[in-house]
Order: sequence, then structure tokens, then C-alpha cells
Amino acid sequence: MGRVYNFSAGPAVLPEEVLKEAAEEMLDYKGTGMSVMEMSHRSKAFQEILDDAEADLRELLHIPDNYKVLFLQGGAHQQFAMIPMNLMKHKVADYIVTGQWAKRAYQEAQKYGKANKIASSEDKTFSYIPDCSDLPVSDDADYVYICENNTIYGTKFKTLPNTKGKLLVADVSSCFLSEPMDVSKYGVIYGGVQKNVGPAGMVITIIREDLITEDVLPGTPTMLTYKTHADAGSLYNTPNCYCIYMCGKVFKWLKKQGGLEAMKQYNEKKAKILYDFLDGSALFQGTVVPKDRSLMNVPFVTGNDELDARFIKEAAAQGFVNLKGHRSVGGMRASIYNAMPIEGVEKLVEFMKKFEEENR
Repeated sequence: MGRVYNFSAGPAVLPEEVLKEAAEEMLDYKGTGMSVMEMSHRSKAFQEILDDAEADLRELLHIPDNYKVLFLQGGAHQQFAMIPMNLMKHKVADYIVTGQWAKRAYQEAQKYGKANKIASSEDKTFSYIPDCSDLPVSDDADYVYICENNTIYGTKFKTLPNTKGKLLVADVSSCFLSEPMDVSKYGVIYGGVQKNVGPAGMVITIIREDLITEDVLPGTPTMLTYKTHADAGSLYNTPNCYCIYMCGKVFKWLKKQGGLEAMKQYNEKKAKILYDFLDGSALFQGTVVPKDRSLMNVPFVTGNDELDARFIKEAAAQGFVNLKGHRSVGGMRASIYNAMPIEGVEKLVEFMKKFEEENR
């Protein structure tokens, strides 16, 4: 069948030229006579891969010098615990719950101290972002936590919350590197890479240096202490070498596309095609308040479960795969990450028009 248009929320589509390049280097990386998969993480060749990846990421995001970049394992879920273990100095943190993953992070934090839910959009199935301009931020909160783009529900913070001087911590898993961001506004940013950056198996954490201390909650494992990894340059133990290598290739690809400003414009253009169709459709509806719509994840429904199922099946037969919504919400979802070409979105909309005509 050849390459399909893969609308999966993660593990997700990767740039074709990156995959081709990796394939060419699979048996012999730059004359080393071996694959990156077989290479010692202590070797000069791998150290260069790691240093290059970090340098390119710093350039793409304009990461200030007083922030460390850590390539970690355990995915975003492990950060749900690592954040409070390392940052809950006063045993208090405020959480803004705008979806499944923010909710899980909030629940996890309760194991380590007092987690306050200071805003939520659960009352309307997480279909909007609450007004965060004047929240009851706790006086003694160690940080305010958000999930910036909600993969399942297709919402995105367009304006960061007013944390009233408190540290902002953000899970950016599904919008990472889709547009520029001002790193200095955050204490910690982290993202599982399997959505918009690379293959599954790694999380990248960008953390301000003054937050990396030995003063962590008692009982915090060595491996879950940021200082362990920061001091060792992400090489305390064997990291996910191949994933770092692949992410490094994606960073170079992003630079070649013109960086994050260019990606933002491209992503806006792609999303507009799909949202414009949904807004004019008599059969399909988007499920998110327009002002809070994500550029990355677009959920939609027909309002009829049988019809949804038929659409997903027929779409897959035409090479539009992984359009089924998350099991917790049903319906459909098109994840249109950086590597999804604009033709994929245009062709999906053509197919949706045809489906609508046949099933009105």
C-alpha cells in the first residue's frame, strides 16, 4: 500500500526524509562500521550525536543559558512524579486540570504533598481552556502546573496562566516544537517525544538551573532526581541512544524548514483547512470551543457512533489511518503534527466531503 497518511496521536508520523536518512545510516553510521543502535553511549561518536542534538534544540527554542536540557526515560508519566519529588519544597502545588494527562499529573502529585485543583474544564468534557487570568493561586505553592496542549480533547493554552509570580511547569508533549515559545516564562517544560519529535521512549525536560538541587523529597530515587541527570549530561546511565539520534535528525529537519516560526505558519495553514471544513460541514462537528482549538490535535464527531465507526473504517481503507478518537471520548481525532504534510490534510478533507455526500 506504500506510505499511508498517519493521523495517530503518538507514536506518530515522522518526516520521511529523516526516516530515509536513518535507513541509509542503519548499518554504518558515518564510517564507524556500526549502527547507532550498537554504539557505546560513552563513545566519541555518540557524544557528538548528543551534543549536536542539544545544540540544535537550544537554537530552535532559543533556550537561555541558565536552563539545562535533559534527555530522560520513563515518558511524560514519570515526570508526573518527578516534578513534585524535585520541586515540592513546601509540599504544596497548584494544578490546572484541562484534560486526562493534567488530571493524572494532579492525582500523582497528591502522593507527595497538597495538590490544589485551582481551575478545571471537566464540567464540559474538557472542551475549553478555563480563564486563567485571575486564579486562586496558593500563597505557599511551589509551582503552578499545566498541560499546554491536550492531545485527547484538542485544546491548547493560547495565553499562559497568570501564576502570580509562582513557577510555571508545563507538559508540552503534543505541541513541542510546533511553534516558538518563550522558555524563560517557565521553570520546567517537558514533553514525551513520541508525538511531535521522534520515536517513543524518551522525554525531554528543560529546567531552570536554580531548580536543580539536592534538596528533594526524602526517598526520591537517584534516577528520579534531576540533579543526577544534569550533573552527568544525560549520561548517568545508558540513555535512549537511538531516540536521541532520531530526535537530533528531526531538529536538523526543523531548522531546514525555517525553524519554529515557519513551522507555526505551516501548522496554522494545515489546521485551518480542517477547521474551516468542520465549521461548514452539515455532518461533521468539531468538539472544541473555537478560540481554544489545538493546531496539533483535531477531534470531531458525526453525532452517530455507527457512522463514526464507518467513517474510520472507510478512511483507513483509503490510506487515512489512526483517526479513531481516544478510547475515553470516542469519535474521531486527526493529529496533524509537524511531519504531517499539508497534502495529507487536504486529501483527508476531500475524503470527508465525499463521505458527507454519501451519508447525508
